[in-house]
Amino acid sequence: LSISLSRAGMAEQLISTAVHHTLPDSYVRSEADRPRLDEVVPDADIPVVDLANPDRAAVVAQIGAACSSHGFFQVLNHGLPLEVMLAAMAVAHDFFRLSPEEKAKLYSDDPAKKMRLSTSFNVRKETVHNWRDYLRLHCHPLEQFVPEWPANPPPFRDVMSTYCKEVRQLGFRLYAMISESLGLEQDYIKKVLGEQEQHMAVNFYPKCPSPELTYGLPAHTDPNALTILMMDEQVAGLQVLKEGRWIAVNPRPNALVINLGDQFQALSNGRYKSVWHRAVVNSDRPRMSIASFLCPCNSVKLGPAEKLIGEKSPAVYRNYTYDEYYKKFWSRNLDQEHCLELFRT
Repeated sequence: LSISLSRAGMAEQLISTAVHHTLPDSYVRSEADRPRLDEVVPDADIPVVDLANPDRAAVVAQIGAACSSHGFFQVLNHGLPLEVMLAAMAVAHDFFRLSPEEKAKLYSDDPAKKMRLSTSFNVRKETVHNWRDYLRLHCHPLEQFVPEWPANPPPFRDVMSTYCKEVRQLGFRLYAMISESLGLEQDYIKKVLGEQEQHMAVNFYPKCPSPELTYGLPAHTDPNALTILMMDEQVAGLQVLKEGRWIAVNPRPNALVINLGDQFQALSNGRYKSVWHRAVVNSDRPRMSIASFLCPCNSVKLGPAEKLIGEKSPAVYRNYTYDEYYKKFWSRNLDQEHCLELFRT
């Protein structure tokens, strides 16, 4: 009996297991820290890059321009089969429709766990919660982690494995073009980051009774190298900070959103931006997103590429390992100063 009771308690931590008519106090942000949704720029243009363009030099130049101006861009004709994307979204929705009892089996608030269903961001240490539940999965090497993934819904493991493999290949294609855009060898980034880890967050943002008082996720930068995001095409929610204003990223059909993580800002010696972004929620409909993260090998030495350091451009950041960086990132609050500030020379 005690096991089923504690399971029920765990299910109650999740916001996707009930319908909420009022926002619980633990989600309400202070006056100064609210999303001010009426001030968001509604449809500003985020750069869009068509990867099917046969003029590779033009694509590389577009990517370089987007990395220095926004740190964010959308890609079209990216090579991920549409049916693989649709299947991943569908199985993600099916997962969050599982019974509270089924979901409670996977619940954990331990950030060190490789596979967990959790809520908010870091429940153990935050004072205000975020309006999201998420399933966190490690994805490389797949054969090591897939056996721990949810067995329900039955197609989940197969569908998500296929999606993970495709995303990884796209990430490496983008590495080559980002390398070139910085004037580095095509394989520079892939080599310097070592044997890459890969993980994923399947984010579910339920309908929210008071979206103006809370966040799905507050402003943050990503600690990893590259984030590839598949957004819900029906429901917007992602916003990026540009010149002091929040800009809504409107989903484009069949596009993926590419977001530079902190490691690219360091590697480019500050030329490219790891940009503040956030997720807001709405009262009309739930929203789903699938974020895939490519991460450097923990032990590899990171920092500005030597070729980008010179008399006119001294190193902005010191060298460090990803392990050191990641521990720093998780030991602070999500919305504190940019974690890279702690690694300046």
